[in-house]
Amino acid sequence: MAKPFSFKVLATDGKARRGVIDMPRGEIRTPAFMPVGTGGTVKAMYMDQVRGVGADIILGNTYHLMLRPGAERVARLGGLHEFARWPQPILTDSGGFQVMSLSKLRKLTEKGVTFRSHIDGAAYEMSPERSIEIQGLLDSDIQMQLDECTALPAEIKEIERAMELSLRWAERCKTAFGDQPGKAMFGIVQGGDNAALRVRSAQALSAMNLKGYAVGGLAVGEPQAVMLEMLDITCPELPDDKPRYLMGVGTPDDILKSVARGIDMFDCVMPTRAGRHGLAYTRRGKVNLRNARHADDPRPLDEESDCPAARDYSRAYLHHLVRSQEALGAMLLTWNNLSYYQKLMQDMRAAIEAQTFEARGAEITEGWARGDIPVL
Repeated sequence: MAKPFSFKVLATDGKARRGVIDMPRGEIRTPAFMPVGTGGTVKAMYMDQVRGVGADIILGNTYHLMLRPGAERVARLGGLHEFARWPQPILTDSGGFQVMSLSKLRKLTEKGVTFRSHIDGAAYEMSPERSIEIQGLLDSDIQMQLDECTALPAEIKEIERAMELSLRWAERCKTAFGDQPGKAMFGIVQGGDNAALRVRSAQALSAMNLKGYAVGGLAVGEPQAVMLEMLDITCPELPDDKPRYLMGVGTPDDILKSVARGIDMFDCVMPTRAGRHGLAYTRRGKVNLRNARHADDPRPLDEESDCPAARDYSRAYLHHLVRSQEALGAMLLTWNNLSYYQKLMQDMRAAIEAQTFEARGAEITEGWARGDIPVL
């Protein structure tokens, strides 16, 4: 019999939580950042590098994988872990956000959503049951309910309609998921930027007794202050003994401030996308390697980093790779960025255990504010 899914809070400091999710494919140390492997690959990275920087879990995307190469094909080839050579846990998002943002000619009903692929225009149907079926074919460890994510700003009636539909879909996803030992299905709190709707959504999902809860529909264009206000309202309504996942977030500052409000899990394309566009995340803040100031600089990005990409290559070389559009530039900067994000998570976990989270957070923030090293 498979080991059951479990979550345990090991330490707290204020509202910040240090915990562990235990699953058959491994432990997930929280707070955790999940590198995004949308189509079965974390862009510009080898999977052993992803593991090497400290990631315990990666994210795959139901919408993209169902379109290409197809969930049934992945299942025939042994599931996503075998297909992508990642033996640790995988979380799959439901595809709802991509259906709403990428697909053409979509039509939403109580049953689900019909849409046309952004790749070739082919017609598809996605119901809550089909989303869970696809995630099962992929052999995902943590599966997300299908929801409707409303772009902000939006009228309150539209936000409420989408939130209520998402709750009904959550019930259907729970039924479709059933009892899968060692795996989990998370619900998704919606409600836009409306406090009362967020509370209603969180309370209704909590009553479903799911294995984890995500906060969705944030970091979609609203100011950071609004996102943090919604977390202040939502997190207290969620069970203390279940993991909390803030979807699609975010910058290092977003993550630091969200952990302070009780969030346990994060994912975002930001570190990988930035790496492909010449931008490095460091303890001194963001560094744009496209800038001419780096052209003759023999110093590394960060001489104290454990990551070879940050420690062993000169800024001049990284600048050359980026400006020449060499693939290695994207690879090295993505490696640096994911390493930095995982180091940030490690720092926060250690600080929560040591009861120094607030002080450590202030040190990290001050480091970003000081900025990069002076020009040679």
